[in-house]
Amino acid sequence: MSENNNSDKLKACRDGIDALDNEMLQLVSRRAQLAREIGSLKDDGVIYRPEREAQVLRRLAALNQGPLSADAVTNIFRSVMSNCRALEKELSVAFLGPLGTFSEEAANKQFGGLSGPIQCSSIDEVFRQVETGQANYGVVPVENSTEGAVGRTLDLLMQTSLKICGEIELAVHHNLLSKHNDISEITKVYSHSQSLAQCHEWLNKSLQNTERQSVVSNAEAAKLSTLTQGAAAIASKRAAELFGLNILAENIEDDPKNTTRFLVLSQHDVAVSGKDKTSLLMGTKNVPGAVLALLEPLAKHGVSLTKLESRPSKIGMWEYMFFIDIEGHYQEPKVAAALKELESRASFLKLLGSYPVALM
Repeated sequence: MSENNNSDKLKACRDGIDALDNEMLQLVSRRAQLAREIGSLKDDGVIYRPEREAQVLRRLAALNQGPLSADAVTNIFRSVMSNCRALEKELSVAFLGPLGTFSEEAANKQFGGLSGPIQCSSIDEVFRQVETGQANYGVVPVENSTEGAVGRTLDLLMQTSLKICGEIELAVHHNLLSKHNDISEITKVYSHSQSLAQCHEWLNKSLQNTERQSVVSNAEAAKLSTLTQGAAAIASKRAAELFGLNILAENIEDDPKNTTRFLVLSQHDVAVSGKDKTSLLMGTKNVPGAVLALLEPLAKHGVSLTKLESRPSKIGMWEYMFFIDIEGHYQEPKVAAALKELESRASFLKLLGSYPVALM
């Protein structure tokens, strides 16, 4: 009798899911129709609206009462919006390849899946793809919570006309991958130099006498591990799927909060979303108190500084440029007032972009 009751309840639950799936399909189709209609009303040709998508995702995350997590809800609706966008136009997104890198993972997270992925061999190429219009958007790493700033990205931001239209914060989890089934068989580990550094203590403890070899990317490491006897790679779970590797150990990074921040590059500005960040590039004369003079207008107008990074200007010896992130959008009154005052104090001022604060 109990088995029959369970069977009846199971069938009722499955029937209920089928009915809800039918309703969801109808609702998603209606949403797609509205999205297509909105696309026909636009007159600027811009399909991807980071500020609008950020507003939608924040609202839904706030409304969510479970049992799905906020991250799960965000991922579901990113995918819905991505597929609705594709009805207007397939977006091409350039990132540091090959497939299986954290850059690909970041791009997928931001765009809800990639219908037009462009794998690039360098950060320079990502910039070029977007600058020449061969890609609609580009995703580049800018800093890691453990290893610090990505210098090449900062250098290219000095030169480019592109705008920052978004940011992505990606929790970086490293895994030991191999075609072998036992960690005792491993005699060599391939990985990117940063990943080797981020897993240094784990390697010292678990693979103390194993050779470590740095390669251009973690995806390349995964590929090499399939070709070499006794080899393993430090890479993502996505790389394990792509190359058919076993996961011998998960989350081997020394810092469990290890996070990489990525920027989304485009040729267009982004409107106010309500919770934004603005990135600036500033130069100043090499005189006492020069940096303090640059920061005073921010304090005066109540604008919070969230990042300050110096970089050699490559114009003169011991001359530096400063990358600054502040809270707020450049169109907001207090930010606009601070920027106007900064223009009179800085020897050089470049607005890199205002964009929605990353959704974790």
